[in-house]
Amino acid sequence: MDDLLYGTRNKRGDWSPRQHPEVAFFWSRPLDLRAWGKFLIGYIWPWNAFHVAVTLLYWNVLLPDWDTMKTLSWSWVLWLYMVNGIGIFLIYGSIEAIYYWKRKQGTRFKYNAKFPSEQPSDVFWFKSQNIDNFLRTYLSGIVFWTLVEVILLWTFANGYVPWLSWAQNPYYLALLVFLTPMIHEVHFFLIHRLIHTPFLYKWVHSVHHNSVNPSPWSSLSMHPLETFLYHAVALWHLVIPSNPLIGLLQLNMAGYGALNGHIGFDKLELTDDATLDSHAYIHYLHHKYFEVNYGGDGLIPLDQWFGTWHDGSKEGRERMEARYAKKVARMNKASTEVPR
Repeated sequence: MDDLLYGTRNKRGDWSPRQHPEVAFFWSRPLDLRAWGKFLIGYIWPWNAFHVAVTLLYWNVLLPDWDTMKTLSWSWVLWLYMVNGIGIFLIYGSIEAIYYWKRKQGTRFKYNAKFPSEQPSDVFWFKSQNIDNFLRTYLSGIVFWTLVEVILLWTFANGYVPWLSWAQNPYYLALLVFLTPMIHEVHFFLIHRLIHTPFLYKWVHSVHHNSVNPSPWSSLSMHPLETFLYHAVALWHLVIPSNPLIGLLQLNMAGYGALNGHIGFDKLELTDDATLDSHAYIHYLHHKYFEVNYGGDGLIPLDQWFGTWHDGSKEGRERMEARYAKKVARMNKASTEVPR
């Protein structure tokens, strides 16, 4: 497949899409019915449909029974860790193996023309981004994902928060399911801005940002505090009236959905004619430039409202550079001011 039909490649070989991402249309054209139809299809299929399918598998097959989860026990906690670990290995690992090890499509649609294995660095364990990211995923990422999952399920199992039934609240709970991606975006933006403050960036978030050229195993390669805060989005369902199934969906959307921003390819070639859009570009730009795109794809356009939106366009780069220039000017002014 010719990726230059969809984007451009610079002298270094880095690829970028010709069509720049936009925030959700309904913030400017809420009555555009045709746009609503297209949006809803993309909103549901394929990624959110995948998260719903995985959550139903957890709910109906993989979760311990609720009586068991009333009492904290290593047996069911370790079972959940194993389930999450195997799930991540199958999803993240398969994409890593096909597109990064075997390099099924080479660098077609790849934002950064280099592969992490070609860029050893002392910032990573064993000087390898792949080994570092894999180990951090299992020693930190999935550990604290499972911790949040245990808190969520144990709390509901003991009846410490209201458990709304589907029979009595079908419309409210259906709406809550629909809103889960938006809840994720708002939560992610808030904690992301927090860990970009100087102290927390240095001691916490810099671990994740070592992967300037992210790959699937970078998705959950985080400092323990960051990965807890990231997955804690599910704990909102202990605050708002909800149902544990929706809380579990919210959690899986964070755990499995972290992949989207770190695939490193704009499109994955499934066959000679079929591709899967990754929706990775916005977050790739964050890894590249650090101080843009703290939120998601613009369902809730917080980056646009706070002036940190970068869509990869020339205008987006100019806005970013102007903001950097103002920041440097403020720092220089502060450093030259003489206290009275």
